[in-house]
Amino acid sequence: MMNMKKLNEWQKFFLILAIFMICYFLPLDILKFKGPLYEALALVKWYSREHVLLCLIPAFFIAGSISVFVSQASVLKYFGSDTNKILAYCVASVSGTILAVCSCTVLPLFAGIYRRGAGIGPASTFLYSGPAINILAIIMTTRILGWRLGLARAIFAVVMSIVIGLFMNSIFIKEEKIRQDKQDFSISYDEEKHPLWQTFLHFFFMITFLIFANWAEPKAGITGLWLVVFRIKWLLSAISLTGLFLVLKLWFNQDEIQLCIESSWEFAKQIAPLLLIGVFIAGFLLGRPGYEGLIPSRFISGLVGGNSLWANFFASIVGAFMYFATLTEVPILQGLIGSGMGKGPALALLLSGPALSLPSMLVLKNIMGTKKTVVYVTIVVIISTFCGFLFGKIVE
Repeated sequence: MMNMKKLNEWQKFFLILAIFMICYFLPLDILKFKGPLYEALALVKWYSREHVLLCLIPAFFIAGSISVFVSQASVLKYFGSDTNKILAYCVASVSGTILAVCSCTVLPLFAGIYRRGAGIGPASTFLYSGPAINILAIIMTTRILGWRLGLARAIFAVVMSIVIGLFMNSIFIKEEKIRQDKQDFSISYDEEKHPLWQTFLHFFFMITFLIFANWAEPKAGITGLWLVVFRIKWLLSAISLTGLFLVLKLWFNQDEIQLCIESSWEFAKQIAPLLLIGVFIAGFLLGRPGYEGLIPSRFISGLVGGNSLWANFFASIVGAFMYFATLTEVPILQGLIGSGMGKGPALALLLSGPALSLPSMLVLKNIMGTKKTVVYVTIVVIISTFCGFLFGKIVE
């Protein structure tokens, strides 16, 4: 039975690998048609090439390591429902900010801490802050779209991450109490086997590899540290990867590594197929940056002019369902603003877009259930709407 189970797992692995290879090498050049279906396939190919190998897979391994090497007691200490609220939400927002990942890459990390016992409030703050509070994206917003939008994005995103967490905690406080009471501590990893500094180095090298390997090229006019890091990103990535291998070789045994791989694989099986489906649907409906999907961009531009509540709400909805890779929201908004988009709706889209996407919603449903996912998405959209409306009134 065990051999058959392993065989089935290998079959699943090769099936997912085959699908990934097909997506990666999609021969789009030979296709004779254009339109929504073409854009869906093109977005799937682009996502497979740009985000799976260096972004999503490292995130799966980090999530697997969290589930194995971080005990539930440690998670509850900083993210639990009974933790000091100031400490919990500050740690959650800072943790997400450091990672600066897209709405899909943050999902395995969110799943890791949530399933280890993190309260829904701090976990939601972490879930929002990862993709929303991106330092480089804020700098790009300031340089390309103006200092007002850049400053507003920075302030509102930080405040929103905490407010969203507080709302989620207050709405689901009874359910969270039941979930915390039922948490099975018997599966906790015995963290006494490794000193804290060894565990820290393990995660440090994994996270720095994720950050440096995905360090985006600065846009024209952006110099300084960001440009320097970009030029040596592969050297820094290699150093991080080497450090990780040394840590695993020196202090972690084969059984622990195997358990980490198996845990990472569980996350991959649950999340990867839903992401692929979500990216395909998002591309079909909204297309890629600069290209049309089923819904024409001129239709969207015509609905987000001015600063009405409807314009801000519509911008938040579009941002919530459209997939934005890290930093791509800035040039998209540049084009929309040039087509008449108001500054308020622009901020609303900046606040909801990077933090949500149709692919991420499909995965969140599996992680925390339909009800919590719907509430989380609704809170993000509503708060983004009012933040955009308020900003529009201020700049007017």
